[in-house]
Amino acid sequence: MTKRELGSTGREVTALGLGCMGMSWGYNESGRDDQESEAAILSAVDAGVDFFDTARVYGDGHNERLVGRALANHPEVVVATKGGLIVDDLDARTMHRDGSPEALRRQIDESLQNLGLDVLDLYYLHRVDPEVPLEESWGALAEAVEAGKVRWLGLSEVSVDQAQRAHDVHPVTAIQSELSLWTRDALGGRFSAETAGSAGGADQASGDVVGWARAHGAAIVPFAPLGRGFLTNTLRPGDFEEGDFRKTNPRFVPEAFERNSTITRTVEEIAREHGATAAQVSLAWVLGLGEHVIPIPGTRRSAHLAENLAAMGVVLSPSERNRLDDVPAAVGSRY
Repeated sequence: MTKRELGSTGREVTALGLGCMGMSWGYNESGRDDQESEAAILSAVDAGVDFFDTARVYGDGHNERLVGRALANHPEVVVATKGGLIVDDLDARTMHRDGSPEALRRQIDESLQNLGLDVLDLYYLHRVDPEVPLEESWGALAEAVEAGKVRWLGLSEVSVDQAQRAHDVHPVTAIQSELSLWTRDALGGRFSAETAGSAGGADQASGDVVGWARAHGAAIVPFAPLGRGFLTNTLRPGDFEEGDFRKTNPRFVPEAFERNSTITRTVEEIAREHGATAAQVSLAWVLGLGEHVIPIPGTRRSAHLAENLAAMGVVLSPSERNRLDDVPAAVGSRY
């Protein structure tokens, strides 16, 4: 199993982790099955995966509790969770940001209890709260490290400027950003684009966050590296039930869905050349962005997990990477 160092911690984790959000909310929730999800997590452990991602906001604590139960007998793995977002209405999946020191301290204690841990391995500020200076939020998290409640700190969906401001206060171990063939803002340059702000979205063009992380000894942890399932080329516009995040997402509405198929056509062509799947080629492209890049594709099914892990064996040629770099930007905003 391929390993990569988690930032500058000296701790190596599998080059592909497991994102657990979809086990609790966001996608086709009528099919949610905690036993199936826990089995998938244990299958990942059996396969050698030792990096798992959750958050306090996923299901308002449900996902942390699920991950905690599944990994209760596996202290050898690294579990990442996040705080700074508060659920307002679980059914509607509405939330707001709260990066105040008191809120973060409370959420850290809640996450420790939900996960059944004495210390959190990696704790992200899930989103920067525009009402609270970043230095105050980050300072509170640094205090949690000093108190022995957290080992390492990360940021989610930030710009280069925000990453540097936090790093000046306390080292940034990891930055989690949406990063895939259809969301490449974190690479900056020609891939940079303004993204609409919301409680769950980013606020501004990020700049070359991937490059900043490389230069400062931080890991990049891409979430949704399969474009929320789009890049697997197995979805159709009518596949989404009421309440599924993708049903009304601008990139998944029928017109945008069809136009975005130009991306998957290129992926499929390269996949056929490798005898691989579209998902594996998409993940191989993300993995090839640097040795500090550790994607966390999400799934709640063991079969999909095995398919994703096999992506570590797909090596793209420079010309294939160029073809993928040149696919058009996705039609539609992220949120």
